[in-house]
Amino acid sequence: MTKKLHLLLLSVLVFVSAIKAQDPVFSQFYAAPLHINPAFAGVTEAPRFTFNYRNQWSSWPNAYATYAASYEQTIETLNSGFGFIIMADNAGDGIYKTNRFSAVYGYRVQASDELFFKFGAEVGLIQTSINWDKLVFGDQLDPINGPTTDPSNEDRPESLSRTAADISAGLLIYANNIYGGVSLKHLNSPNENFLQLNENLNAGAPMRLTIHAGMDFALGQGNNRNNDAFISPNIMFIKQGPFGQLNVGSYAGFGRFYGGLWYRHTLSNADAAILLLGFRQGILRMGYSYDMTLSELATAPGGTGGTHEIALTINLDDSRVLQRKKRAARYNNCFKMFN
Repeated sequence: MTKKLHLLLLSVLVFVSAIKAQDPVFSQFYAAPLHINPAFAGVTEAPRFTFNYRNQWSSWPNAYATYAASYEQTIETLNSGFGFIIMADNAGDGIYKTNRFSAVYGYRVQASDELFFKFGAEVGLIQTSINWDKLVFGDQLDPINGPTTDPSNEDRPESLSRTAADISAGLLIYANNIYGGVSLKHLNSPNENFLQLNENLNAGAPMRLTIHAGMDFALGQGNNRNNDAFISPNIMFIKQGPFGQLNVGSYAGFGRFYGGLWYRHTLSNADAAILLLGFRQGILRMGYSYDMTLSELATAPGGTGGTHEIALTINLDDSRVLQRKKRAARYNNCFKMFN
């Protein structure tokens, strides 16, 4: 498949994505917890910074690239946590861009000595823009030579940028070594569309439902030099509009190293196998994951090249002082994979 046809196909995919308004989802969701559920705000005792990069379908030049950064911390005296999220999504080599900024708040309720509830809320803005000049339409295609430089007769939208408010909420339940949660993104269905052709296009972004759960099993206690060893099986289900995905796998940490393996299914076909390798030292954690395509796209001309992700976490909760206090208090944390 030529690069020109790649770009044409990307243009089609970008418009489908714009109309359906599907959110990007990080394969390393545990390294971007606020993107999954706002109730995760403040699950660590000290401030935490996360940085994420995702390059989807790397064989297609600049097909889909997502960047994100977040900050969060807890306010113990108020049983609360708060945070901020910034995300930029670039689809089709700059054809369709999405920028998001939101504030997140979580409130903790202790039901018993071991059972806790956390309620989360997220309020923010979504800004979308489209580069009309990069699009290729049907009247710009030559039957023999393919895409041409002739101008299109398609009507150009009055505005190529749109900003809308966005509201989300979530619930987290945890006790000892088990947790579960549910979140609802885009409760107000923010309108991200540029083409006002029919009622369906004006309906706004479909609400995204996420259900996730996991457990943590200790394999050995660490010390001042090494982290605890543990394994954490987990599952995540996401449904947005007509599309959905199911992630099933396990995360494990052994001293300074951690890794994981997941299987992702799109509810209609196998999608990808996800492999993770990472390193952690003190307050720093860095992970790399690769999504190996299992669907028919893997055998398409040129293939997808898989998906690459890099995640960096700076968690002050992992400082030696706090770790010593937790060991002395026999602190049990079911969110080790998220920390």
